[in-house]
Amino acid sequence: MLEAERIIFPELQPSEHNTYADIEAVYKCLEESYGTKQEDIILYGQSVGSGPTLDLAARLPQLRAVVLHSPILSGLRVMYPVKRTYWFDIYKNIDKIPLVNCPVLIIHGTSDEVVDCSHGKQLWELCKEKYEPLWLKGGNHCDLEHYPEYIRHLKKFVSTVEKSPSQRYSSRRSTDHFEQARKSTDFFEGSRKSTDRREKPRKSTDRPEKLKNHSNNADKLEKIRMSFDQMERSRRSVDCHEKSRKSIDHQLERARKSVDRLDRIRNG
Repeated sequence: MLEAERIIFPELQPSEHNTYADIEAVYKCLEESYGTKQEDIILYGQSVGSGPTLDLAARLPQLRAVVLHSPILSGLRVMYPVKRTYWFDIYKNIDKIPLVNCPVLIIHGTSDEVVDCSHGKQLWELCKEKYEPLWLKGGNHCDLEHYPEYIRHLKKFVSTVEKSPSQRYSSRRSTDHFEQARKSTDFFEGSRKSTDRREKPRKSTDRPEKLKNHSNNADKLEKIRMSFDQMERSRRSVDCHEKSRKSIDHQLERARKSVDRLDRIRNG
């Protein structure tokens, strides 16, 4: 009976295309039946579900946020460490995640035996708007919900993205400004310590020595300047000589042509 249903209703068969159709249908239902706007939606994709999640997210420029739970780079990359994307690969998340404009949270277990943690880390590197990821130490593929850090981090992410984009940007700029101010204070503190450690001022007898060094430096600069002036004059002299030589050559050439012409006239 099930086989007959698959033949009559091919859309029931599991496939990459049908999962895209499923998530698209859910989104259309939210949009048309409930009036939900894309900026009010947070997409959540786990494991293979990260495929249709990123496919839809890449096509919704006003989406609020995305959560990727133990995501895959692509179907083929789960089995083989390929370095390029082939046409027959499925769920090409590695190529779609740079197209996502909203904040992306990635959660992955460091001991995942199904999808290596490197998948999540590489996807995070490719995010356009990165959010602090969560790498659960010792976490496997299907037990991350049991970690207290999982709920805490997820709640923090949701509360952050609930703010409007302008508020998030202002908050981030404020944080960056505070960080810069702190670094500036650290730099000042380092400078102050450096000043405290400096050697005691030298006696006034050092001043004549400095004036003497300054005078010597001025003499050296003057000698260098005079040397450059001499080089420039020599160059100009050579250029003038070269022009004179060319003029003489030109005059000799004209005279030679005149003699040749006179010989032709005599012989003619």
